[in-house]
Amino acid sequence: MAEARPLRLLALHGYRQSARRLRQRTGALRKALRGRAELVAIDAPHPLPAGAEDDPDGDDPPRGWWFSGPGTFEAGEAAAAPAGLEESLSAVAAALAEHGPFDGLLGFSQGAALAAMVCALRARGDPRFPVAFAVLVAGFASRAPAHGHFYREPIALPTLHIVGDTDAVIAAPLSRELAQCFVEPVVLTHPGGHFIPAAAAQKKAYLEFLERFCPGQGQ
Repeated sequence: MAEARPLRLLALHGYRQSARRLRQRTGALRKALRGRAELVAIDAPHPLPAGAEDDPDGDDPPRGWWFSGPGTFEAGEAAAAPAGLEESLSAVAAALAEHGPFDGLLGFSQGAALAAMVCALRARGDPRFPVAFAVLVAGFASRAPAHGHFYREPIALPTLHIVGDTDAVIAAPLSRELAQCFVEPVVLTHPGGHFIPAAAAQKKAYLEFLERFCPGQGQ
């Protein structure tokens, strides 16, 4: 039997973040998953106008996966004319093809919402997205009517949903609502806010979920 290799997860950052910032903020998680899974982060294709809260020393602009208004995004907004999603789906497909193989996705906030859309396309047989599962942290379902087709039928792809009870950016009910769009989702709550948790309880849940997909096991 071949020795099991670590799983590879394509990681999708949140709105106003970047691949570099996601790597900085997932140090504890990457340490917890060492030897079991590796995260490969990519940048969203849409740079945002710089804001006062952004890191002035950063060498990369904040980015987003799609917009609910001109250069803006609000998760709860039922945007009449959302923009930029197709470019982001193409960017994910390109990363899967060029840097793969990947086993699954890890998404945070808007990146988790995008990952859920990718899961929906994958479950319908879209060959651009050869992934087997997703870990969705602080995710939500897009309110834009143009995106409603992603959620019309239960999404038959295994998912782990991480929900922060005190998340002030993506409220816990929004993440639970997204989980209900999936067939047999695994939902893990934590007492914290808008971040990717990696304390002992969450580490155990990540590893138990990922063990279902470890290559080389049970062969």
